[in-house]
Amino acid sequence: MRVLMFGWEFPPHITGGLGTACYGLTRGLSHFGTEVIFVVPKSYGDEDKTYINLVDAGQVDITERKTKETKFWKNFRYIEVGANLIPYMDPEEFKKIFAGKSLSHSEFKESVLSKNFKFSGSYGINLYEEVARYALIAAYVASTNKFDVIHAHDWLTYHAGIAAKRVSGKPLVVHMHATEFDRSGENVNQRVYDIEREGMEAADRVIAVSNLTRRTIIERYGIHPDKVVTVHNSVEPITLPDEFRVTKGFDEKIVTFLGRVTFQKGPEYFIEVAKKVLDKDPNVRFVMAGSGDMLNRMIRRVAKLNIATKFHFAGFLRGQEVYDMFSISDVYVMPSVSEPFGISPLEAMMSDVPVIISKQSGVAEVLRHALKVDFWDVDDLADAIYGMLHYPALSRMFKKYGKIEVENLRWENSAFKVNKVYNDLIKN
Repeated sequence: MRVLMFGWEFPPHITGGLGTACYGLTRGLSHFGTEVIFVVPKSYGDEDKTYINLVDAGQVDITERKTKETKFWKNFRYIEVGANLIPYMDPEEFKKIFAGKSLSHSEFKESVLSKNFKFSGSYGINLYEEVARYALIAAYVASTNKFDVIHAHDWLTYHAGIAAKRVSGKPLVVHMHATEFDRSGENVNQRVYDIEREGMEAADRVIAVSNLTRRTIIERYGIHPDKVVTVHNSVEPITLPDEFRVTKGFDEKIVTFLGRVTFQKGPEYFIEVAKKVLDKDPNVRFVMAGSGDMLNRMIRRVAKLNIATKFHFAGFLRGQEVYDMFSISDVYVMPSVSEPFGISPLEAMMSDVPVIISKQSGVAEVLRHALKVDFWDVDDLADAIYGMLHYPALSRMFKKYGKIEVENLRWENSAFKVNKVYNDLIKN
């Protein structure tokens, strides 16, 4: 079986869990002999291509001489750009950054067929334009490759998936890793919401990363339940040699938050909890690793609470840096307001770190050996952290059985379910 897959990022160049999930899934699919043509806006040359045929959309040359799809592209109604967007940024912050700037507006003309498009591969101010151009490239890639099914990851690639389906007639699977409600709460970006709904309506099957996400898809987007299946994410097993483990060099315990500093991840609750724990035990340090639109606000809040000497902002961590952080952490906390899944707790558990997660997360559906609290209950969360830090037997139990648990959450298991979705669509 051959799958034409569209993604916006691929390790090691990632901004969050999406790229990590794409890598894990493609690696898992290889165990079943499934060949993946993975299209990204931009490749950097250092990606692991062992399990995929990686296609750089910016290197695809489309000319009228090379394709018969010219008429199709001329009728591409939604290839029109009229706005800028940065994902994960709240409307207030967006307005501040772009105040006084005119929005770009362009339409693709016939001359578009005689050039290569260059993609930044980032989440910048021209994101909508890149999403539209990516769909244009997708149509060409679909018309010049043989495959059995199309798989599009997250809203950024849904138009690409639709374009590929219209050209090829092959079944389309869209993967919902996070909805606009997860990212923005009730202050949804209508344009992103519309793209998400259009993608799911056009799809032959929708994969949700948790039952939590599946309910949102059905209830908030009106997608028929029979069309939506849940496939939980997994984690790559790792064994870090002792020489790669960082030592603290001090006695204080470390409590870590690792994720985007955005509304969705609940960073403000982590800070309020830090204050409560430090009032009871000053021999603790809190680390917030990540970046996002709420970062400056969180720094100001830490200063106002007068806990800056015990609270550290580590910035965005990637690759080995993540495991360096876990190796000196005594507790990992994920207080997400709305988390479709959440891969980072699994990575922490693989690294022998006990975890505390919000009940409002998809990963809570599959974990038994993790403490679960409501994100808004800062007293309960503070008690959980204090208990994990001061009762060694509790910490040892969660470390031991947590690691055993996540070692059984393999990407091969997730890939098996995804592969079944592919086969069912092809048979029908």
